[in-house]
Amino acid sequence: MARTAAVRPLSADEIKTTTCYMCACRCGIRVHLRDGAVRYIDGNPDHPLNQGVICAKGSSGIMKQYSPARLTRPLLRKQGAERGAGEFEPISWEQAFSLLAERLAKIRATDPKKFALFTGRDQMQALTGLFARQFGTPNYAAHGGFCSVNMATGMIYTIGGSFWEFGGPDLDRARLFVMLGTAEDHHSNPLKIAISKFKRAGGKFVSVNPVRTGYSAIADEWVPIRPGTDGALLLALVHEILALGLYDREFLVRYTNAGQLVNVDEASDRWGLLVRLPEVDEVNPQYPQNHAWWDRHTDRPVPTHARGADPFLLGAFRMADGTPVKPAFQLLEERVARYTPEWAERRSPAFRPRPSGASRTRWASPRATSASSCRSRGPTAGARSTSR
Repeated sequence: MARTAAVRPLSADEIKTTTCYMCACRCGIRVHLRDGAVRYIDGNPDHPLNQGVICAKGSSGIMKQYSPARLTRPLLRKQGAERGAGEFEPISWEQAFSLLAERLAKIRATDPKKFALFTGRDQMQALTGLFARQFGTPNYAAHGGFCSVNMATGMIYTIGGSFWEFGGPDLDRARLFVMLGTAEDHHSNPLKIAISKFKRAGGKFVSVNPVRTGYSAIADEWVPIRPGTDGALLLALVHEILALGLYDREFLVRYTNAGQLVNVDEASDRWGLLVRLPEVDEVNPQYPQNHAWWDRHTDRPVPTHARGADPFLLGAFRMADGTPVKPAFQLLEERVARYTPEWAERRSPAFRPRPSGASRTRWASPRATSASSCRSRGPTAGARSTSR
C-alpha cells in the first residue's frame, strides 16, 4: 500500500550542528529539533575535539532556552524594598536602558572608578572588558576569575599552554599523569578521551582531590588530601624532586630561568630582580636578552644562552661591582628546604613519607630511573661554587 505521508521521527525532524557553550571546551554538539523547538542535545561524532562525547552539563544546555527560571525581562527593585529582600518587579527594556544611561552618566562625570562591572559566563568578556576600559574604570571582572584564569596563568608560566580544554598534557608520551583538584562539575570531554587512551596504554593516573568522584573514581591512585593543603603537598614534592635530583637539567637550562642570576643584595634597589648586563643589548623590552648566567666553563657572568655557555644552577657568586647574586634555581632550593615530607604530613596526612631506605617520593616517574643519572648531567649534584 502506498504511503500517503512521510513518517516523522518521534524525537526530532531536524538536526543542527553547532558548538556547546556550557563551558570552555567548545565541544561539537547536535541539536535535535521538532517543529522548530529543541528536543534534546547530544555530542557530534564527526567533531574532531570531543568525537561525540558529551557531558551532563552539555546535554543540559537545553535549559538555557527553556528553563522556567530563565530571566526574560529586566527586573527593578520595588519602591521601598530593602536591598537583599528579593522583591522585584519587571520593567520594559526601554525603561531599563533609560535608568542605566542616567546612572552611568552621573558616575562617569564624577568618578568612573566607582563603577564596578562583573559578568558571568557570557563568553563576551573581551567586549565587557573593552566597555569598562572605555568607560574609565579598572574595576571589572568575570566568571574566569573564580574558575580557571589562575590555572591558565600557571600553565602558561610552566608548560607554555593555557586551558587544558584547549590542549592539555601530552598524554600520548607520558607515563605518569597527576591531576590536582579539578572541578567536579567541569569535565573536559577531550581530556576524558585522552585519559582513556592513556590508561589503556599502561599509563598511571594519580588524582589529588579531597573527594573521590569524577576523575578520582577512575584513577589508579587517589590521594585524599585535606582541603586547602594543596600547597603543602606540592611544596613537599618539589623538595623531594630537588633533593633526589629527579629533574631534567637540560630542560631547566633551555626553557626556564633556573640558571638566570638574581640580585640578592637586600640593600639594593634591584634586590630580588634578575640581573641584567648593561653592555649587552636587551633586543626586546618585553623579553630582555641581557639577563645573565654564571658560566661553568669560564667561571664568569655571560648573557643567557650565549654560544657554548652552560650555567650553574646552584651556587653563590659576586658580580664585578661586588653585587651578590644567585641562580634562580638556588633560591628555589633554599625556599623549599624546610618543606619536607614530614612537614607536609602534619598538614595533609595523605602524604606519608616512605620508610628509610625506600624511595622518599610517593610518585616516582618511570622515566626517572635513578637519582644518579639525573645528577650526572651537571653541577646540580650539590655543587656550591663561589666565584673567585
